[in-house]
Amino acid sequence: MQLAERMSLLGTESAFEVLARAKALEAQGKSIISLGIGEPDFKSPPHVVAAAQKALADGHHGYTPANGILPLREAVAADLATRRGAKVHPDQVVVVPGGKVTMFFAIMMFGEPGAEIMYPDPGFPIYASVINFSGALAVPIPLREEDAFSFRAEEVLGRITPRTRLIILNSPANPTGGVVAKAEMDKLVAGLARFPEVAVMSDEIYSRLLYDNHAHVSALEYESLRDRLILLDGWSKTYAMTGWRLGYGVWPAELVPHATRLAINCHSCVNAAAQYAAIAAIAGPQDSVEAMRQSFDERRRLIVEELNRIPGFRCIRPGGAFYAFPNITGTGLSSAAIQDKLLNEAGVATISGASFGSYGEGYLRFSYANSLENIREAMRRVRACLAA
Repeated sequence: MQLAERMSLLGTESAFEVLARAKALEAQGKSIISLGIGEPDFKSPPHVVAAAQKALADGHHGYTPANGILPLREAVAADLATRRGAKVHPDQVVVVPGGKVTMFFAIMMFGEPGAEIMYPDPGFPIYASVINFSGALAVPIPLREEDAFSFRAEEVLGRITPRTRLIILNSPANPTGGVVAKAEMDKLVAGLARFPEVAVMSDEIYSRLLYDNHAHVSALEYESLRDRLILLDGWSKTYAMTGWRLGYGVWPAELVPHATRLAINCHSCVNAAAQYAAIAAIAGPQDSVEAMRQSFDERRRLIVEELNRIPGFRCIRPGGAFYAFPNITGTGLSSAAIQDKLLNEAGVATISGASFGSYGEGYLRFSYANSLENIREAMRRVRACLAA
C-alpha cells in the first residue's frame, strides 16, 4: 500500500504514548504513579450521568443536526453570556466530539502549502502536528519561564508575515499552566488591528481552572476580534467528562457553514445522549466544578513545594490548568532522558518538556490530576531516584 506522503507529517500526543508504556510496566507487576496524562481523576457529576441515562430512556437514539441540538447550542450561548459577558448567537456554536475537532477544523481551513500558522511553544503537541499535516509552516510563539509562560505581545506581532493565516492562543495553558495577563492580551489585540486578515483561534478549554486570583481573559471579550475569532472550549476538563468526547467551537458567522460541512464529512454529528448530558453540565449545579478546582489547587501547592525541594529542579507556581512544568536543567539530563529514567527506575510517569516543542527542552510536565497521597509518594520516588 502506498500512503499519502502527508501521513508522515502527523505527530502524536506524547501523553498517550507514555500512558501506554506505563500500562505495560504495570502489567509486568511494576508500581506506577501516573503524573503524565492530562485527565481529571474525578467522576463526571451524577446529575450529568442521570441526564444521559434519561435521554437514552426517552429515545434520543438517532442522528442530530451536524452542528448540535439547538437546546445545547442555546445553553452554550447562555453560559458564555453569564461567564464571559459575550453575546453569542446559538447559530455560531458548532458542537463537536472533543476539543481537538475544533482545533483540527480551524487549522485545516487555513492551512495549506505557502501559509503560516502560529502556535504556542511549549504547547499542546497536536497544534504543530496538524499544522504540519495541513502543509502550512508551523511558526512557534515562544513561552518563557521568566514570563510565567505567557507570550510577549510584541514578539507575536513581530512574527506575523504576509503568509500568516492563523494565530493559536491557549490560556490557561497546557503544558505550562501559564495564564495570559489582560495587559498582554490588550497589547496583542490592539496590534492585531494592523493585520485584519489574520484569524485567531483561542483554546480556552481550561478556563475555569484558575488559582491565586488569576482572572480568565477570554478572547471573546474583544469585539474587534469577533469577526475572525474561533473559540475552542468543551466539557472534558471542567466537568471531568474526557471520555464523553464533547467540545464546541464558537465561529464567526462567515465560517459556520464551513465548520458544519467539515462536521458532516467527518463525524456526521455528536452522540445524542451525550449532548443532553452536556446541557445538564453547563445549565445545572456547578458545585462539583468548584470542588474539583479547590482539590486541584491543594495538589498544585503541594507538588510545587515538593518539586522545588528536588536538587536540580526549580518550579514556578502555575496559574491555571492542572500541570506543573519544572525546569530540570540543574540535573544535567535532557527532558527525554529524565522522563525515561523516572518511568523505568522510579515508576513515575511524566512527560518530557521537549514533547511540547523545542522551547520545552529542559522542562518536565507533571499532571497533578492525582491524589495528594500519590503525589507525595511520587515526589519521594523522584528524589530517591535522582539521588541514587
